[in-house]
Amino acid sequence: MHTKKKNIILCTAFALLFAGGFLLCVFLPREKYSDSERRMLNPMPNLSIKQIISGRFMSDFESYAVDAFPFRDSFRRIKAAAAASVFLRQDNHGLYETGGFLASLEYPMREDEMTRAAQRFRSVCNKYLTDENNVYFSVIPDKNCFLAKESFHPSMDYEEFEEKMAEKADFAEYISIADLLEKEDYYKTDTHWRQEKITDVAKRLALAMGAELLQDYTVHTLKQDFYGVYYGQASLSVAPDTICYVTGGEIDTASVYDWQNGREIPVYDLEKAKGRDPYEMFLSGSLSLLTIKNPHARTGKKLVLFRDSFGSSIAPLLISGYAQIDLVDIRYIHPDHLGRYIDFDACDVLFLYSTLVLNHSDAIK
Repeated sequence: MHTKKKNIILCTAFALLFAGGFLLCVFLPREKYSDSERRMLNPMPNLSIKQIISGRFMSDFESYAVDAFPFRDSFRRIKAAAAASVFLRQDNHGLYETGGFLASLEYPMREDEMTRAAQRFRSVCNKYLTDENNVYFSVIPDKNCFLAKESFHPSMDYEEFEEKMAEKADFAEYISIADLLEKEDYYKTDTHWRQEKITDVAKRLALAMGAELLQDYTVHTLKQDFYGVYYGQASLSVAPDTICYVTGGEIDTASVYDWQNGREIPVYDLEKAKGRDPYEMFLSGSLSLLTIKNPHARTGKKLVLFRDSFGSSIAPLLISGYAQIDLVDIRYIHPDHLGRYIDFDACDVLFLYSTLVLNHSDAIK
């Protein structure tokens, strides 16, 4: 009799849990976007005979159910904590924590991707540039370069990566900046480097290109905490960052035109600092084509900066050295269209890209 009662209680409890979970799935509001993971959630698939017969419906429904599960973020945090603390896993879906820093495993080196990136850059040079242009190239190491050595996670040989990219981009003069960087120059919870920490990087790039910067900066710190892209993806508990930005001199008087949306924008958009990705405050984030004009420039030098998202925070530091800087992100605009917006005559050209993009160059058009 005791065994029978025990089984009844267990079955009843299971049924209640199952019913409760079902009701929560049905009646809880469904989010379309995950702020913590910075991605769109999978929607409920359309139900049709064709979808069922092909097996696509159940596959898509499984993805939807995982994304729509009640209290999903809480369960993700529990899973990540258990994996790290109980089962001693070294990473959580390719993300790991060491010394309060979150990073993504970037391994192995993909030489075919590096070759493709160099070929795309070379095609831009062949199409638009002449002997009157000075062309430069520089690689930004991701912070896994510094953290993996300390935590013994698998890592690329970043020195070899830099050497290979310099060889492949032999159409440009290579500027090495890796020796100026360390882990503290990057946000703890995000991919990117900290603007206030890279003034020496900006100075080296400018000097190599024959420009002189006025580095009389004032550093400002945003009041709100910054939870970077790795924070939500890893679901590991680490202290948030703060975002700093620098002003002063010609940064304050520069004008910025956003060709993608046909509008003037500020150098620092403080409203975006309150949004989903505060790093987008630097030149309004991932925009395909910007023109920065410096009305108080001491020279007539012009720079075309081909960049990824790392370029958003270093470009303001270069303003005092140029009369005009065009920022181009060929992940979002095809190079064939650039001639309609940019005058390449006698300008400096800098290809400044992170290893994260160069090692996954399929994003480059």
